[in-house]
Amino acid sequence: MDDTDRQLISLLRKDARMNVAALATKLGVSRGTVTNRLRKLEDGHVIVGYSVRLRPDAEPNQIRAWMHVLVEGNQTRAVIAGLLGEPGVQALHDTNGRWDLLAELRAESMTDLSALLERVRLIKGIANTETSILLATYR
Repeated sequence: MDDTDRQLISLLRKDARMNVAALATKLGVSRGTVTNRLRKLEDGHVIVGYSVRLRPDAEPNQIRAWMHVLVEGNQTRAVIAGLLGEPGVQALHDTNGRWDLLAELRAESMTDLSALLERVRLIKGIANTETSILLATYR
């Protein structure tokens, strides 16, 4: 990846719907160059998808939470696989410090969140968890 690829990715992070012509203009390259670079980034799995981000208040009834996960021994890969297979886990991050992983959870109700937490805690290799419900987002 070179500077042009990084600039292209930066533009797409700001607006993933920006069309090829606009990207080419902003980068100062041809549309063919943008198309080829996008194809290479997608084929190389650098870009693995495009998504929609919603305002935090766009889904007011959805419950969001953060779960810190402590992994037993060398079970990290198995735990990651188990967490990624859980539909309520929206994002999963490897961290340092007291906890090994940080999972962003989403549920439609407290009952659904409780069931999600129960399923996650049953994943082999999880030693301990701590969950905090997201109350407000300021930025």
